[in-house]
Amino acid sequence: MLPSRSAVRDILRPARLPARPPAGPHVPPPMLLLKLALVPASILLASLAARRFGHAISGVLSGLPLIAAPVIGGLLIDHGATSVAAIGSATLASVPAAIAHIVAFSWLSRRLPWWACLAGAALAFAAIGWVVTAPAWPAPTLTGIAAPFVALAIMPRVPPLAGGVPVPRGEIAMRVAAAVTLAAVILLGADTLPARVSGLLLAFPITGSILPSFTLPVYGRCATISLLRGFANGLIGFTAFFFALVTLLGRCESKAAAFFAALAAAAFAAWLVHRLRSAAARRLMRTT
Repeated sequence: MLPSRSAVRDILRPARLPARPPAGPHVPPPMLLLKLALVPASILLASLAARRFGHAISGVLSGLPLIAAPVIGGLLIDHGATSVAAIGSATLASVPAAIAHIVAFSWLSRRLPWWACLAGAALAFAAIGWVVTAPAWPAPTLTGIAAPFVALAIMPRVPPLAGGVPVPRGEIAMRVAAAVTLAAVILLGADTLPARVSGLLLAFPITGSILPSFTLPVYGRCATISLLRGFANGLIGFTAFFFALVTLLGRCESKAAAFFAALAAAAFAAWLVHRLRSAAARRLMRTT
């Protein structure tokens, strides 16, 4: 997930450069390059985590704000706390749409091929996103915070899968290439579409689309569901980051202190929930 349209509009606005001849390519703004670099980096990190720790941990890392947090940090350098807090609130309000995406994908993966799951998940994302981004939608922040917990309650359950997964280098390269393509389409299209549509587009879960689309045909539905449940765990950290950020930016004099405290809240929340749910799953396995 990426920050809201207002953030991208700030990022895409070119810096004032010295006069130069019109010939030659235009240099993209540094923040745009940062975002395009962070997307494949997050896919690479999640894929390497799957190699070492398995699909669930890969999903947890994917759900964390690995892309959004550095972008927010960059925005805090150049923008006021009030503006960044507004971006954080808008991003938090879009979480239910991402949750609808992964819940739909997880259920559809039990019966359908990856491309049909992705199409159905995208439709669920658009439908729920259109509802929760309506101006009249009540309590958007509360809805965003609650959404990952609702997802974990209604997603299908599978036995815990222990150990790493031998993800080939060629598959990792294809994952990264697909992520870069999707991210480029989203970033370039978001600034030209109407505000509500582009806001939804920016909330589209890139890692939550690429990783399960590769996992399902190669490793099966149990691995895919484990990955997506991990993603929901990671989104708890995502929501903790933005909730803490929005809250602290309104109370702390130091933007840096608010940012790093929000990072700590994200990491702790995701770790705690994952540990609690892993322990519960192990107890369930021992009793069956």
